[in-house]
Amino acid sequence: MKKRELTKLGVPADAIRIAVAACSAAGKAGRKRDEIRAALQRICDRPDEHLDDPIFGDLAAALQRKPATPPRVYTRQAEYACWGDEIDAQAHAQMENACVLPVTVAAALMPDAHVGYGLPIGGVLATEGAVIPYAVGVDIACRVRLTVFDLPPQQLIAHEDRFKRILEDQTRFGIGSAWRDTRPPEHEVMDADWLVTPVTASLRDLAWRQLGTSGSGNHFVEFGEITFEHDAHGIPAGAYVAVVSHSGSRGAGAKVCQHYSRLAGSLHPDLPKHLQHLAWLPMDGEGAEYWAAMELMGRYAHANHDVIHRKIRKAVGARVLFGVENHHNYAWKETHGGREVIVHRKGATPAGAGVLGYIPGSMINPGYVVEGLGEARSLDSASHGAGRRLSRKKTRESTRWSHVKSTLREHGVSLLSAGLDEAPTAYKDIESVMRAQAELVRKIARFQPRIVKMAPDGERPED
Repeated sequence: MKKRELTKLGVPADAIRIAVAACSAAGKAGRKRDEIRAALQRICDRPDEHLDDPIFGDLAAALQRKPATPPRVYTRQAEYACWGDEIDAQAHAQMENACVLPVTVAAALMPDAHVGYGLPIGGVLATEGAVIPYAVGVDIACRVRLTVFDLPPQQLIAHEDRFKRILEDQTRFGIGSAWRDTRPPEHEVMDADWLVTPVTASLRDLAWRQLGTSGSGNHFVEFGEITFEHDAHGIPAGAYVAVVSHSGSRGAGAKVCQHYSRLAGSLHPDLPKHLQHLAWLPMDGEGAEYWAAMELMGRYAHANHDVIHRKIRKAVGARVLFGVENHHNYAWKETHGGREVIVHRKGATPAGAGVLGYIPGSMINPGYVVEGLGEARSLDSASHGAGRRLSRKKTRESTRWSHVKSTLREHGVSLLSAGLDEAPTAYKDIESVMRAQAELVRKIARFQPRIVKMAPDGERPED
């Protein structure tokens, strides 16, 4: 019988090996599967009555020596602060779950929040001595990067075909997308120590093939016009051409998450079902290995954007005035309330005092360059975007391409490719989200998308 089936019958983890051996002996003795199952159930219920059983006696003795311990009761370890009202009940429930973990110290929920795996997207969680792979996310170090060019926005209209061609030629999108027809781009990240963990040691070739490419789902590269109402960070007030990219660590990051999430789960087999995606790794043990892999994925995700913007910058041929980059699926070692903690930001932007970031809206709605205000209750965090208000399934059921195309025309946006589940109606109102987090960040500049490229329709989302 398999381990899962034995567990359901009531055999504890430390007696599984003995139970497997007993089942094998029973089978060899001619007992049928149903007979073996019934015998196991009787022994689990009353082990003291079967100590002399020639086949199952050892199992009965093991069960008698180690009676089943009552399930652990998880109680609240922290409250969480919340910004914004348009947050679904499931996201709140996931945040409540995170707050009962014995390693939890503090938590916060951003106004773009919606349901995710384990921790909701838009969830911020501080833990002590532990890191939670699913609280970082599947797409480790997913981030946005913005580059501002010394070009007036009228160039996007006058030379629209040229800017469209740049996006088509200089980017690759979708699951498994890679540079198959040409040699992958060069970047110093490929000279990093990929042997830092057994998992990353096997991922270097995959990572190199996908270097400088973007994933599916909500990942994008887009040209648009950015407006600075006032002089800021060395840029005179005015409007300029800018490009924004959004993607992460691609297939390599997903494999790192998959491996260490499973490892975390194996360390906590008794976690109740609703907490299983919040299994943690101790920082003085397996967590240190995950941390090394996560940091490498952070460098790799940065390299992806570095390559994308380098290629686009060369094709545009204009001087760069300004740039900002931040990741929003990561964990940081920080000090809060005089205590060193691990801060997980899953779909949340770092917003410490004076820290710059970029918060996108949707393919038709603006994004904002922001400066963090260092709000302690948010653990120095802000939203990572507008946030979904409709699931991908509901968006597809309620939306038609004809409606999307009409909306794009109304907003002066050219869409090169995207999935229907990324329709603007899927997202919350970015202006409402920004108002909800006025005490977390202040606006520096406003970016309006004009030419947008995402993974083609039909791609399975990676985010």
